[in-house]
Amino acid sequence: MVVTQQAREQARARTLLDVRRLWVEPGALDTDRGRQVRDRFPDAELIEVASHWNIPELHGNAGNLQRWVRVKSEDLVVGTKKSIATRPNGRSADFIAPSTANGCAMACVYCYVPRRKGYANPITVFTNIERIVAHLRRHVAKQGPKPGPNQCDPTAWVYDLGENSDCSVDAMISDNVTDLIATFRELPTAKASFATKYVNRSLLDADPQGRTRIRFSLMPHADARQLDVRTTPIAGRIAAVDDFVAAGYEVHLNFSPVVVRPGWIPDWAELLIQLDDQLSSAFKQQAACEVIFLTHNEGLHAVNLGWHPRAEDVLWRPDLQERKVSENGQHNVRYDRATKSRAVATLTGLIAEHAPWLPVRYAF
Repeated sequence: MVVTQQAREQARARTLLDVRRLWVEPGALDTDRGRQVRDRFPDAELIEVASHWNIPELHGNAGNLQRWVRVKSEDLVVGTKKSIATRPNGRSADFIAPSTANGCAMACVYCYVPRRKGYANPITVFTNIERIVAHLRRHVAKQGPKPGPNQCDPTAWVYDLGENSDCSVDAMISDNVTDLIATFRELPTAKASFATKYVNRSLLDADPQGRTRIRFSLMPHADARQLDVRTTPIAGRIAAVDDFVAAGYEVHLNFSPVVVRPGWIPDWAELLIQLDDQLSSAFKQQAACEVIFLTHNEGLHAVNLGWHPRAEDVLWRPDLQERKVSENGQHNVRYDRATKSRAVATLTGLIAEHAPWLPVRYAF
């Protein structure tokens, strides 16, 4: 029996979200979007909570460490977005849009999102989408036309939609993501953008008309097998690129995180050669990439030792890393200046050699 790529993706989706409990804020189900979420998971147990930010059974609960993946699969929080604001950015996007979800059903071991609510941090979906869309329309209108090109885009204001979640997975829970794609389709001075590690082919029907940029996150296959837990395999992400271009998306690549470990240079060269061989000229004509080297976290390092210690062999490298206190007071580690400088030069050189059609928007 031949198993098709589509069949593999459908099976992966069934295991990714096996929602058995809905943790619900007051009023969160009393909206059209809330009722839609409930209808998608009709057999899930309803558990009332005062706030999506404070659920002791889920957040900060060290007892969940051995249930890390089960919590992400079986629990879904349903809330409303209280603070609706857009923030300046300047790297991947001009602005960070207010989130329509946070948390993730995937379990990438380097992900910073678990730091926000602690431990497994399953998805929280916000059901007051109308307020978020109305805010974005006002914000875009206030900006007017973009005065000139920058590294985000030559003509459009770019709004990042998924700062603390993965929109491809969020789109399996509700129509929030497709509503946002439809909104930006009607905004000629702006476009949406999100990075993803998951192929959700239902988004091929969203008709973005060039106003949504999807950034497929890629890394060498060996890294993904160890670090990108519960994601679409790298081969599947690469196979989806041309399909999303044909469906009207602007498609870029996100090389993130780049992990410095034995053998990383030939593995990145192999990946770049694969991209050059397999991807179409239609993609290459509109392609760009961003390069982000690993930043790790002391707290996450301790958590990973409890459920996936092998990953820490390559993520936690005191011989190559230096400490950095982030703006929110987190104690992070990043590659020291000399290591980072050499690595950035090496990888950008590999891109120039093996994928000269791929502009690097930024590398850090």
